[in-house]
Amino acid sequence: MKRLAIITVGKTHSGKTTFAGALEKELANSVVIDQDNHAEFLHTYYQSLLPKQGSNTIKYAITQTIVNHAVHETNCHLILCNSNRNRRGRLRLIEYYQKQGFTCILVNFELPDHILKERIAESLRSTKILRVASTFDDVLSRQQEETNTGDIIEPTEEEADHLFVINNSDRLPSVIREIVDLAITL
Repeated sequence: MKRLAIITVGKTHSGKTTFAGALEKELANSVVIDQDNHAEFLHTYYQSLLPKQGSNTIKYAITQTIVNHAVHETNCHLILCNSNRNRRGRLRLIEYYQKQGFTCILVNFELPDHILKERIAESLRSTKILRVASTFDDVLSRQQEETNTGDIIEPTEEEADHLFVINNSDRLPSVIREIVDLAITL
């Protein structure tokens, strides 16, 4: 059986986690790997181990351990629920999964910023996952700045085996259906 690595791409509150959870329910033998869960775990139980500045290497180590286990010890499809907005990092992920025999799918969330701001204002999501920023508004501002300076390049069809773009919530069910169909036909 050919496995899928579904990689989400998008700004904060664009629907990546909601999509990943819904896809996991529909895609048999799949698992969501979400770094926000790892960040919250560390913040809750190991706050003294978090770096005061620089990369959150312990979070990345936890994520990598879970990924390695999922890749080498299971036959699960992987749903990687992170922002994955940096093209270089995204390409490294895709290359790794393709070398492991996965079919790679990018799901790019392109919702307008005003919708993201509305979602942030209504959100009950814990800010425990945040280390550098203090609010999700701060996260969105940083992400907008990265986009405006050209540091972030939107995914293209050439990057992965498949690319889906979600520019409104109505598109979620059809993208989930298409990915489930892909898993069946591979």
